[in-house]
Amino acid sequence: MIHQVHDIAAEVIRKTGRDRPADAALRALLKQAKDLAPFDATEIARTVFIYYRWHAWLRDERGVESKLRLALRLDERFRTNESNIPLAEVRVKTVPAWTAECLEPSDDWLRSLQREPKLWLRAKRGQAAALTEKLSGAETSPLLPDALIFNGEMDLFKTPEFHAGEFEIQDIASQVVGWMCSPRPGETWWDACAGEGGKTLHLSELMENKGLIWASDRAEWRLKQLQRRAARAKVFNYRAKTWDGGIKLPTKTKFDGVLVDAPCSGLGTWQRNPHSRWTTGPEDVRELAEIQKKLLAQVAPGVKPGAKLIYSVCTLTRAETTEVVEDFSAKFAGEFAPMVLPAIIPGGQQTAATKMIWPQDLGGNGMFIAGWRRRINT
Repeated sequence: MIHQVHDIAAEVIRKTGRDRPADAALRALLKQAKDLAPFDATEIARTVFIYYRWHAWLRDERGVESKLRLALRLDERFRTNESNIPLAEVRVKTVPAWTAECLEPSDDWLRSLQREPKLWLRAKRGQAAALTEKLSGAETSPLLPDALIFNGEMDLFKTPEFHAGEFEIQDIASQVVGWMCSPRPGETWWDACAGEGGKTLHLSELMENKGLIWASDRAEWRLKQLQRRAARAKVFNYRAKTWDGGIKLPTKTKFDGVLVDAPCSGLGTWQRNPHSRWTTGPEDVRELAEIQKKLLAQVAPGVKPGAKLIYSVCTLTRAETTEVVEDFSAKFAGEFAPMVLPAIIPGGQQTAATKMIWPQDLGGNGMFIAGWRRRINT
């Protein structure tokens, strides 16, 4: 079976490219291989991502199979002892050279990108400990009250707990975004770039399914996926509507909070999605930064006086994080003031108006979060 796993992984790698991400090629091929056991499918995905994690070390090898064998050896050496891979090599091979122009790549960050990513779950509020009794391999985390790390081998999507809506698969950094929004029951919120709804569902959970959340996205298929997820999670306090990011907003409602989880270059996900390290370029960063600035400007009129505007991106580049914040703060200085963000861990203290979470900080994706409040007199 090991040979079959490697053969299928090699076939996936051959089908990837700049216009076809590894995760898309994986989904397509695994959909065809219906006789694969869940464990084997997981191993195939793991093997493909190991290949791209060590991609820059493989350039002198000939053929996908040979490269794949070397990647697996390097990964084993690194997992045995990280110092087995010289830090000098990690500094020049882990990410493309252009990233040094966009951020300061620390040694801790680079090493974290070569580790196996953790799988994070978000349990229903107050149910994390109970869920560990049902899911073999699930452990509670001290970082957030509803967060769990899953180290098991079962197919989570087939568990009765998943179908009963007892948990969502959601990275720890994404969970932090919900806590920093800190919505209250009965409020009205707008998740402006909702995607498939992970953060919409978390906002609803924090609001105790009370109040109203507008969820919008430019892709209707993503909102249909949100509808399916919401039904499973028994979330009913939302409305979904397509929005292309233009000046015409999906509703005339004024909100107690607006979350702009904007499209971004995704450098914060490079541990989990290593193929994108080699398909993303500086031109993507520049284009996306302009989109992010536009989105913040477009949603601003929907924020009530005294209400919150939260900006988040799973990337780490200056152009998409601090420079976007500086741009908005300068253009809307008379209307919005920087907001003190809540603590990452509830009960702690946090005084900054922005927060950069690196992958090595929490053991999840990288994330940048900023917040403003609309001035009362505007």
